[in-house]
Amino acid sequence: MFKLLAQVGKYSLFMKGLFAKPEKFSVYLRQTALEMATMAWGSIGIVALISSFLGAVVAIQSAYNLSNPFVPISAVAWVTRDSMILEFASTIICLVLAGKIGSSIASELGTMRVTEQIDALEIMGINSSGYLVLPKIVAALLVFPILVIISMFLGIAGGYIGCITAGVMTSADFRKGVIEDFIPFNVTFSLIKTVLYAFAITSVSSYQGYYTDGGALEVGRSSTKAVVYSCTLILVLDYITTQLLLA
Repeated sequence: MFKLLAQVGKYSLFMKGLFAKPEKFSVYLRQTALEMATMAWGSIGIVALISSFLGAVVAIQSAYNLSNPFVPISAVAWVTRDSMILEFASTIICLVLAGKIGSSIASELGTMRVTEQIDALEIMGINSSGYLVLPKIVAALLVFPILVIISMFLGIAGGYIGCITAGVMTSADFRKGVIEDFIPFNVTFSLIKTVLYAFAITSVSSYQGYYTDGGALEVGRSSTKAVVYSCTLILVLDYITTQLLLA
């Protein structure tokens, strides 16, 4: 318990240190733009692939489980829509991004730490944590919602293609179900979760990488811890936000 509290305190001081001795705004702007480009282009492919197939699988499985004459076939479409918007597009995709982006951040900062590049920045009078970590957090807060919105559309599109190719329902029935009883707040709820996930992934992964101590083996351990802790925190935040906003 004491060790956990010590880590929480150290993490809090780490986050506070991001804003100490800030650099010029143009420096942060340039670094943030680079991080956004790296995150977006490096993740769009895997997000598109997973979302499309996930939507198709959800739609076909929903059709299989809703094979009741008293349930309209259009229900398959709105079940797919709500499943993608409320949970899969945000939580599942962010779990994937935690493995991809989180491990990348932890490995990058961990390598910089063990090769003394971070120490070199400190000697030059640069706030290393602010210069290296803050642009990553801001970039994630801006890029993750965009990726999740893309995931929503592709997931629903994947469900549409899956249903049509499997002969589950007609195109008109699917379109009817997608717009039926749509609640706009569901999108807002999903994006709120995404922003929290983005902050958790980047901050926890940066913390693990920044305080890596040792050599190549410890860099791998920091990367693993970053992914495990980020995924755990995502699931905890998922429960808390659902309880607060939907219950």
